[in-house]
Amino acid sequence: MNTKEVLRNPFSSMPHGTAALFFIQIFSCLSYSVLYSSLVLYMRSVYGFSAAEAASITGVFIAYNYALHLLGGYLAGRYLSNRALFSIGMMIQAVGCLLFIVQTPLFLFLGLSAFLTGCGLNVTCVNCMLTQLFKPEDNRRETAFMYNYAAMNGGFLLGFSMAGYFHMMNNYPLLFALSAAGNFIAMCLCFSSWKALHDKKTIYAGLNDRQKRQRMKIGFTSIVLLFLALNVLLHMSSLANRVVLFTGVVMFFVMITLARQQKEIQVKRKLQAFIILTLAGMVFWTLYQIAPMGLNIFIDKNVNRQIVFFGMELTIPPQWFQNVNALIIIIGGPVLSMLFTRWRARGINIHVPGQFCVALLLIGLAFILLPIGIYYADNSGLVNPKFIVWCYILQSIGELLISPVGYAMIGALIPASMQGLMTGIWMMSTGVGAILSSYSSYWMTAGTSSDSPLVTNVGYSHVFGILGVCTLVAAMIIYALIPFLKKYMGISTQSEQSESIAVEL
Repeated sequence: MNTKEVLRNPFSSMPHGTAALFFIQIFSCLSYSVLYSSLVLYMRSVYGFSAAEAASITGVFIAYNYALHLLGGYLAGRYLSNRALFSIGMMIQAVGCLLFIVQTPLFLFLGLSAFLTGCGLNVTCVNCMLTQLFKPEDNRRETAFMYNYAAMNGGFLLGFSMAGYFHMMNNYPLLFALSAAGNFIAMCLCFSSWKALHDKKTIYAGLNDRQKRQRMKIGFTSIVLLFLALNVLLHMSSLANRVVLFTGVVMFFVMITLARQQKEIQVKRKLQAFIILTLAGMVFWTLYQIAPMGLNIFIDKNVNRQIVFFGMELTIPPQWFQNVNALIIIIGGPVLSMLFTRWRARGINIHVPGQFCVALLLIGLAFILLPIGIYYADNSGLVNPKFIVWCYILQSIGELLISPVGYAMIGALIPASMQGLMTGIWMMSTGVGAILSSYSSYWMTAGTSSDSPLVTNVGYSHVFGILGVCTLVAAMIIYALIPFLKKYMGISTQSEQSESIAVEL
């Protein structure tokens, strides 16, 4: 295969089904990105929810999306094939989007329950289907995952752009109809490569037809029960928040217990290092997940979104600011990967604790910028949008340093028998961060019902500042612990570190 042909068709050297999964990733992420960026604004503008109510429900939505990935990973390959669960999830997501078109509170919560059921279960299916296309020793897997990571952010870029446009047009029904169309396209793409995406070496694949039918009944029953449970929890967001937090505390003690039970000192130390880094990750995700909640409301009401473009005055939709994040990930991922390769070749020691430290530093600085922007707001209290852009740039670079490496460090630090559980706990930490983000978003506007920037800027500045300072303190703690973490992770030299952890961007 010559270079020119590969450049014309990057999937030409990949297994059949890789290209389909690339486009599946784009269209499957579209509807989630629409809700991620618009849910809090939609509930406020259409249903008149307060900022606190909208942030609380959005926090539950994001938290359970991450928490349910663990359940999806358990059902797929055991009770349903990955391709079947993905297709069912896409169909349920599409139904959820269509339910939003009927703008009543009943259909809002039914739509959220349906969408979350589908989205929460099918995300892991895409990764599993892609993994199974390659043999264990096939190095093309890393390239395929890089393509899919770019495709995911391409879907987010498209979804954020659509959401912003239709938000400004106040045409949410058409936005949700197009989102549902994206889910149907993803489902059709899955059907088009159905044979190539079949399960390989899963429990479900090894069953006979009768056993598969029995397992499928359990799988479908689980999906129905999940929908009903989510419908109840979304109506009681305070209870749902406490459930996630309680589960997070339980998982923390589970990790500590497992670490203490290990007989091998090196395994115990690696688990202890993983616990510390997971807590650091939770701090990062607490600030990161404020973007679709309190930060989105702040941008909508307290930021000057008017720009002059070729002599025309235009208003930037709040969702479009999140495109900065998607663009940084799409462009920055490959660039950062190349930089790391060059630095390692020159003997520069790049290690996971250092990356976590820098990620916390960057997102802490991102939130410190916001009170500064508020201080220099105009006479109407509106903040210059450049502060929001730089906030997103800094936290996006931080995401590149902490998100991909989080999954890579699980394979390096955790014994194979516990990797599934620890992957779920790592994802759960993001969900816990989302709940803490919803609480932070509530504190920003607590005690006031006004939308005037001159009134609300004080609350926003106070909470943004506290979050930024606390995160900078967390970064300094991780910095102080770097020698301890490197020792416990078995990282002493650049060569050892590169052998122990492969950072995939």
